[in-house]
Amino acid sequence: MKKIRAAVVGYGNIGHYSIEALEAAKDFEIAGVVRRQGDKDKPAELAAYPVVDDITKLDNVDVAILALPTRSCPEQAAKIVELGINTVDSFDIHTSILDYRTKQMENNKKTNTVSVIAAGWDPGSDSVVRVLLEALAPKGLSYTNFGPGMSMGHSVCVRSKEGVKNALSVTIPLGEGIHRRMVYVELEEGAKLEDVTAAIKADPYFAHDETHVFAVESVDDVRDMGHGVNLIRKGVSGKTQNQRFEFNMSINNPALTAQVLVCVARATTRLQPGCYTMPEIPVIDLLPGSREEIVATLV
Repeated sequence: MKKIRAAVVGYGNIGHYSIEALEAAKDFEIAGVVRRQGDKDKPAELAAYPVVDDITKLDNVDVAILALPTRSCPEQAAKIVELGINTVDSFDIHTSILDYRTKQMENNKKTNTVSVIAAGWDPGSDSVVRVLLEALAPKGLSYTNFGPGMSMGHSVCVRSKEGVKNALSVTIPLGEGIHRRMVYVELEEGAKLEDVTAAIKADPYFAHDETHVFAVESVDDVRDMGHGVNLIRKGVSGKTQNQRFEFNMSINNPALTAQVLVCVARATTRLQPGCYTMPEIPVIDLLPGSREEIVATLV
């Protein structure tokens, strides 16, 4: 069996866990890692792999896992598919997904490639669950309650603000899909908490939620990568009222995101050229093996 050659672009938390997920997947091999500093100060755990500063320096890459800040994913995906390489990412700005999909679809069609975007656990695998629950109860209401736990996207957003040395954003569920954001920041010398707070609250990541910002001496002293979700759908099946469905999970945030990215990287080799979100992908294509093998064991 020819293995899928995957490159990991970016080597923060998601990049680290993506390498682990690829190492555990028997149908993949690691083509290498792309990071800004290339192989300078190469981490010991990457000793067996090429580490470069540009993906063009890697050989025979089938798919690139973009372990990058959300806002850089569209630009990088557009560039990489020009090389004939599929891409996957965990872009997580919900309100911008359709626009990103539309633009990247054009890039994929031109280059005969596949991109899967917004493929973390939310948006991503939770999106698939929401679609299923809505199909089971077409009329009704759905609530997604996140946390309590660390939000990677929100934390990265805060770290990009002027005056912030390090940051952690924690999501606290208040019920019925309403959340509180608790943000802990290490300030650069001379930075004012009130200025940083105003910049955070004005950002689209935070503008629609109750947000509290606190200065701390060390973000590492309060960091915990745990997270979770509680999905509830209450509605009507046919004409029968009061159908209720609930889905729960408690997770390590970057580890699950990385696992999802590896699953959709596999799916890119089975899809027609274009740009997809997870609800558009047959779930069977997330698993290794042939459809016949999977049907025989899981259905």
